[in-house]
Amino acid sequence: MKSSSLVSAVALAGLSALVLAGCSGGAGDGGGDAAATRACVILPDAASSPRWENNDRPYLEDGLEAAGFETDIQNAQGDVNKYATIADQQLSQGCGVMLLVDYNGAGAAVAEKATAEGIPVIAYDRPIEGADYYVSFDNLEVGRLEGQSIVDGLAAAGKDPATAIVVYMGGDPADGNAKMFHDGAVEVMEAAGITPAAEPPGVWDGEKSATNFEQALTSLGGQVDAVWVANDTNAAGVITILDKNGLTVPVSGQDASIAGLQNVLLGKQTATVYKPIKLEADAAVELAIALLEGETPTADQELDDGTPYIAVTPELVGPDRVVEVVDAGDADPAELCQGEVEAKCAEYGIE
Repeated sequence: MKSSSLVSAVALAGLSALVLAGCSGGAGDGGGDAAATRACVILPDAASSPRWENNDRPYLEDGLEAAGFETDIQNAQGDVNKYATIADQQLSQGCGVMLLVDYNGAGAAVAEKATAEGIPVIAYDRPIEGADYYVSFDNLEVGRLEGQSIVDGLAAAGKDPATAIVVYMGGDPADGNAKMFHDGAVEVMEAAGITPAAEPPGVWDGEKSATNFEQALTSLGGQVDAVWVANDTNAAGVITILDKNGLTVPVSGQDASIAGLQNVLLGKQTATVYKPIKLEADAAVELAIALLEGETPTADQELDDGTPYIAVTPELVGPDRVVEVVDAGDADPAELCQGEVEAKCAEYGIE
C-alpha cells in the first residue's frame, strides 16, 4: 500500500494495542505438527461487498504466508450450510488458529467446535459469540461518521434536522456490526434532532435496499430530505430510486467501494466511511501469528461480553478526499474514472 496523508492519519491503534505475553513455543519455527502452523480462514460471501475476495483474501494470505505459515482460506458464498461444511473440513485437517468472518450467525457454532479442540478463534470484522478475539474497525465510530455526514448534508441543504424527512436504511441485523453502525449513527443524528420518518428492515443487498427504499419513499408521498444508509452497496440501490424520481439528497455509506466513490464524486452520495482494509488485515495477521507462535495476546479494548477487541479507526471521505483513497492504493483510478466520473476525477486531481 502506498503511503498517503489519509492512511497515515488513520489510527494504527488497533495494531499497537496488541500486547503479547506468555510465549509458549514457536509454532511457526518449522517444528511440531503441520496443523499447528496452519491458519484456517472462512470468508462470508462475495455479494455483500467486493472486499472479501479482492482485498481481505490476498492481504491475509500474503501476510500469513510471508511469516512462514500455511493458509486455508475459503469462502462460504452466502450459504450457512457451506460455511459449516468448510469449517468441518478445515478442522478435520487441523488448524493452529481459525479466523472467521461471520455469516448469519454461522460462526458461533464453528467457534464452539474450534474451542472444544483447543484452537483459538479470531472473529474478523464481525463479532462472533464464543470467539477469543475480535478484530475490526471501530464500528460505533463508523456509524457516528455516517450520521455526521447526514447532519452535515442537511445543514448544507439548509434543512432543519428536527423537521427533516430522513429514512434509515440499516444492515442485516444478523450481522453483529449492523447494530453498532446503527447505534453510532443514531447517536449523532438524534442528538441533532433527527427522528426517522421510515425505517425498512435492514439488509446487506443493494437490490433489496432499492426495493425497500422505493416502498418507503412511496409511503412518504415521494418526499425525503436525507437517507442514512449503512454501506455503499445499499446506498447504490437507494440512489437508483432517487435518480428515478429526480431527487438528490444527502446519502451516507461506508467501504469506499468504487461505486461508492463514484457516487461521492458525482454528488449523489454525501460521503463514504473509508476503512483501509489492509490495516484491519494487518492487525488480524499480527494477532494470528502471535497465537500460532504460542503467545497470549491481550488488547486494550473489549466488547460488552469481555472479548478482547482490537479496533482500527475509520475516516470519512467526501469528494475532496477521494484522491487520498486512490493514492493509498485502495481504488484503481482506471476503474474509478469512467464515463461521467472522468470529468470529476480531473476536477479533484485524481489521475
